[in-house]
Formats: sequence, C-alpha cells, structure tokens
Amino acid sequence: MPKHQKQKNKWKQLFFWLAGVNALVLLTITVFVFWPVQETAPPEPSVENTQRSSEFTVRTTKQNLNELVNAYIDNLLKGSSHQYSVSLDEDVELVGELPVFSSTVPVSVHLEPLVQENGDVILEQKSISIGQLALPNKKIMAYLKKYLPMPEWVTVDPANEEIYVAVTDMNIRSNFRVSVAHIDLEANNLAFNIEVPYESLGIEMTD
Repeated sequence: MPKHQKQKNKWKQLFFWLAGVNALVLLTITVFVFWPVQETAPPEPSVENTQRSSEFTVRTTKQNLNELVNAYIDNLLKGSSHQYSVSLDEDVELVGELPVFSSTVPVSVHLEPLVQENGDVILEQKSISIGQLALPNKKIMAYLKKYLPMPEWVTVDPANEEIYVAVTDMNIRSNFRVSVAHIDLEANNLAFNIEVPYESLGIEMTD
C-alpha cells in the first residue's frame, strides 16, 4: 500500500475515534449515578498515568447529559425491584422509591455538584425527603446507600450527607481517562476532559 494511503487511513481512523469521544464520555460519566458502598473515606486520587496521551475537552448541555444518565440508569436497574431517576435542572435531583416494611415510599434528594481538583465530583446534599416520614437526613442517605443499585465508583457518605462520584476511577473502554472540568447547571455549561492514550489508537511514539 502506498505511503500516502497508509497515512490517509491512519487519519481516517483517528477521525472516527474522535467522533466517538463525545458519546463515550457522556455515556460513562453518568455522573451523577450513586452506588451504595461501605462508609469509607473517598477514594484516593488515581496514580498518575505515565502513558503518552493527548487531552481533549468536550462540552455538552445538562439536557443531553440527563438523557444519557437515565438511559444508563435504566440499564443498570435491569432485574432490580428498585427504580430511580436523575434530573439535572437548577441542581441534581434524584427521585425514586425506597422499601419501608411491605411497601415503598417516594424519596427525593436535591444535590449540589462540586467539582474537585482531581476531576471527581462531590454531590452535596441540599434537601431530602422520604414520603411523609420524619426521618433525619443522614438516615435517609443511609437508606439510599443500602437499597439503590449504583456504580462501584460512587461512594454514598451518610455521615457527611454527600455522595462522592469518582469519575476518574471509571473503567472506560480503550483506556480513555475522563475527568470533570466544569459544571455550571444554571448557565447550562458542562465540560469534561478526556485523556486519550496514543496506544489506544495504535499510535507508537518514540522519544
């Protein structure tokens, strides 16, 4: 194959990878999905990646992210008796049902997303309610932790009334590394950084 044809095919492959980056990061961010785990401290920042790579910034809207988040949740909850959804508006709202005795009661949690320096997100609880029951906020958060199926890279922390979303710990196909750059729900401005290892694209780098 002529040299110029090989070069053309390489650029074509790179184009398709970049075209899929936007959809891939939004699908995996589903930042705001919450998995019940043991009450432990937030995970330590990931070890610095020494692979040669390039970083891209992907911007989207809360409407687009909201659709993908709930599509992810629907898939996550297959085979589960529990249901919940997430809505991004002025803040992040989780709405679902929790089992109480032989029935269920509606639960609503409003959370404020706070981007961390390492690209993870803390969802700080603003308000919370569970039907007509008068329960402490920490107790309701403990119920969320116990009953709602969520990804393993999310830590529900009832003691501090917050949820730690370890975006940088997500296991993403092709070894892409995702981090949150900016979240401004009021301005409808969300940005994510995607680190693409050259090795994932079949590009060999020499010093």
